[in-house]
Amino acid sequence: MKHIARLSLGLAALAAALPATLALAQQAAPYTVVETGRSYGRLQDAVEAIGGGAGTIRIAPGRYADCAVQTQGMVTYQAATPGQTIFDTVTCEGKAALVLRGRAARVEGLVFANMRVPDFNGAGIRLEAGNLDVSQAWFRDSQQGILTAGNPQGVLSVDKSTFTRLGTCDGPGGCAHSIYAGDLGAVTVTRSRFEAGRGGHYLKSRAAQVAVIGNSFDDSAGRATNYMIDLPGGASGKITGNWFVQGTDKENHSAFIAVAAEGRDHASSGLVIDGNDARFAPGVTWPSVFVADWSGEVRQIGQNALSSRLTRYEKR
Repeated sequence: MKHIARLSLGLAALAAALPATLALAQQAAPYTVVETGRSYGRLQDAVEAIGGGAGTIRIAPGRYADCAVQTQGMVTYQAATPGQTIFDTVTCEGKAALVLRGRAARVEGLVFANMRVPDFNGAGIRLEAGNLDVSQAWFRDSQQGILTAGNPQGVLSVDKSTFTRLGTCDGPGGCAHSIYAGDLGAVTVTRSRFEAGRGGHYLKSRAAQVAVIGNSFDDSAGRATNYMIDLPGGASGKITGNWFVQGTDKENHSAFIAVAAEGRDHASSGLVIDGNDARFAPGVTWPSVFVADWSGEVRQIGQNALSSRLTRYEKR
């Protein structure tokens, strides 16, 4: 009986230790390539295991001081549990947690936090080549959320994601933004939230085509922010079904949406702005303009619910 009692106590102790043991094992190799079942201790090793092919890296819950550069292939970076996989502080090449220049990438359920680099462009994701799809991601407390290079054939799509306390105009090279898309073929942002910006614009896109649909731009807790949407070279497409609130702490409160403020790189005659709701946060006393247009081409402004102190359109 004493032997059985000691055996039972030993089994109980082993069972109690199993979760900790599994957690340590998981932490040691948190990156699993789904197609092969192999796990890796470094994200870069998992990316290189996929190489020029296509694969999914499933990432265990946890906070990671890690980053990776993708130079080829098609890689999906997938949180095993959305919202519980956090890449914190560490950047590759002094750019971002994920530096992407392969054929394509998809990011699902990841959190990117506290990305800061000396040139003030620290981002969760830096897209330098290929296409990028982002879903259910959270970008917070960094200089930029997503930053892309120019690629006229490239496509950026963002869905169901949140951008919090991003942007800065402190750097010597200009401002950083929640999303800053270069001269891509198309940018689509849907069902996402932008909030509490810390400088720059919430969405700045130089793409020829845009689809900004069903998002919220909540600037009520913003600090030294500028436009909600900036299309500096003009664009065609849709800005529909969005909710905008301009806050009290602005570097530039003169407009909510700016079109072609830096030139006419793309035609804007095909831009449709319809079905949006735009207003001011409590405490805002100035008037503003919903659409400020430097191209003179924007004509398709439909029915938008606007504050009484908000001018519908102004040519600049």
